[in-house]
Amino acid sequence: MEYINLNNGVKMPMLGFGVFQIPEHKDAVQAVNDALETGYRLIDTAAAYFNEEAVGEAISQSGINRSELFITTKLWVQDHGYDNTLRAFDTSMKKLKLDILDLYLIHKPYGDYYGSWRAMERLYKEGRIRAIGVTSFWNERLADLFTHNEIKPAVNQIETNVWLQQQEAHDFMVKHNIVHEAWSPFAEGNNNVFKNEILEQIARKHNKTTAQIMLRWLIQRNIPVIPKSSHKERIISNFDIFDFKLDEEDLLNIQKLDTKKSTIYDEMNPDIAISIGSHRIHD
Repeated sequence: MEYINLNNGVKMPMLGFGVFQIPEHKDAVQAVNDALETGYRLIDTAAAYFNEEAVGEAISQSGINRSELFITTKLWVQDHGYDNTLRAFDTSMKKLKLDILDLYLIHKPYGDYYGSWRAMERLYKEGRIRAIGVTSFWNERLADLFTHNEIKPAVNQIETNVWLQQQEAHDFMVKHNIVHEAWSPFAEGNNNVFKNEILEQIARKHNKTTAQIMLRWLIQRNIPVIPKSSHKERIISNFDIFDFKLDEEDLLNIQKLDTKKSTIYDEMNPDIAISIGSHRIHD
């Protein structure tokens, strides 16, 4: 496994396992068990994924030393605000059966995320979280947050894939010593990405799958990534990306695929902001 150092010195695995869209308890437990058995040590969940309990159960079953694991969860918009965040964090920790969390992220940049950030700063100072960060913050909101608060985010997890390569955001985060982590590395399969001719040619060249090429491309850009699958063979395949490197020709050809637009949803669309900002995950 390769690692990246966060801006507070904490080491984070470059490759993790995501559990988005695996809400069924037994399926999520099995998927995390398969991932841990394969060798993944970073597990990424969220309150809004409704599977923190399953992740906690799988961790307990694994018998792996806690110091070897890197667990991430996320705070949903409904629980933004100082006091709400403290309560939501305690709820997540009970579900995960953990005393200390490795990384806590603000899931979306809506509502009172300033109040949430200050609560997270408190939890970090108390030693209950090893690192704090955000998800889906575009450059302006990220800059505003770290300019007017004490602790700079260690991570900004944003959609990054061959269709939306995020070079401008990446350069900004590198400049300010914030780790760029990728969600949706396969663009949810949109634009028939697994059958893309350029990716297939590169895959044949290296005797790899198109999925492995996309993950390796992110790793070589120094972008940690959290692919998700509920199929054991794909979980294993996605982990097998450290025995080859893409060359300059490969990287230039992948760069040509960048449309600079999401194939999932437009975060600049106000209707999307309203929909996400008003979504409730509990009573």
